[in-house]
Amino acid sequence: MRSENRLLWQGVYIAIIVAFCTVVYMSSKHIEYTWRWSRVTPYLINTEPQSIRAPFDGTAEVSADGKTLTLVPDSGADSVVIKKFNELSVDNGDLLFEGDVVATRKDWRIGPITEGMITTLEISVVSLVFAVILGLFIGLGRISRNLAIRQLCITYIEIIRGTPLLVQIFIFYFFIGTVLSLDRFTAGVAALAVFTAAYIAEIVRSGIQSIPPGQMEAARSLGMTYVQAMTNVILPQAFKRTLPPMAGQFINLIKDSSLVSVISITDLTKAGREVVSATFAPFEVWFTVALLYLVMTGILSWAIQRLEKRLSASD
Repeated sequence: MRSENRLLWQGVYIAIIVAFCTVVYMSSKHIEYTWRWSRVTPYLINTEPQSIRAPFDGTAEVSADGKTLTLVPDSGADSVVIKKFNELSVDNGDLLFEGDVVATRKDWRIGPITEGMITTLEISVVSLVFAVILGLFIGLGRISRNLAIRQLCITYIEIIRGTPLLVQIFIFYFFIGTVLSLDRFTAGVAALAVFTAAYIAEIVRSGIQSIPPGQMEAARSLGMTYVQAMTNVILPQAFKRTLPPMAGQFINLIKDSSLVSVISITDLTKAGREVVSATFAPFEVWFTVALLYLVMTGILSWAIQRLEKRLSASD
C-alpha cells in the first residue's frame, strides 16, 4: 500500500474513533450523570491507612525507641508483638479493650475488584488447561475408526454444544457437585472445561482433517505407528492451522467465566456487582470491569498473534 493511501486510511480510522468517543461523551452529558471515578479506585488498589486493633483485653507496652508495640493480655496468654506500623494510638502502660485501635499502618493492598480479576484468571487458566487436554482426546476420538468411540464423542459434543453453559454450571454444582462433594471453584472449573472442550474438539477435528491424507500415508510408509505419525507429523501441522479459531475459543472462555458468579464464586463480575451496591456508581464500576476483561483478552490475543507469527516464520 502506498504511503499516501496508508496515511489516508489512518486518518479515517482516527476520525471514526474520535467520532465514537464524542458520541459516548455527549451521551453521558445527555443522561446528566455525575461521574465519580474516585469511588472505584479504592476497590482496585486501597491505599487508605489500615487500623490495627487489639485482639483482647490487656495492656500496651511501647519500646524505648517507639518502634515496637507489645500487647500483653490480662488472661496470661502469649503477648502479641507488633513491629510494622506507622503511627501509634496508645502510650506505654495504657489499658486496652478488645477492638481498640492501637496503631495504624500505611500500606497499599488490592481491592475486591482486583481480587475478583485474579480469581477470574485462576478459573480461566485451570479450565483452559483441562479443556485443551479433554478437547484433544475428544477430537481424536471424533475421527476414530472405532464406531463406539466415535459415536460417544459425537454425542458428547452435541449435548454440550446444544445446552446453555449456565444450565451446565447449575448441573455441575447442584447435582454432580453434591454427589462428588465438589466445592464451588472445582465445580465452576469443571463446567467451563467440559463446555469449552466440546468446541476445542471440533477445532482439533477440523484441523486434523484439513491435513492431506498423503501426510499420514507417507509417515506410515516410513515405519511410524499411527500414534507416532499423529504426534510427530499431523498434530504439529494441525496446531498451526487451528491456532486462530483456538484463540477465539480461549477468549470466549475468559468471558464465559463470568457465569460462575451464579454459584457464589467472587470473580470479576460478582465483585463488580458487590462494589456497585456499595458505591452506587454503576457506570464507573461496569466500565472498569469491562476494561479489565478487555485487558485480559487483549493480552491473550496479543500473545497468540506473536506465537502465530513465530510459527509461520519457522515454516
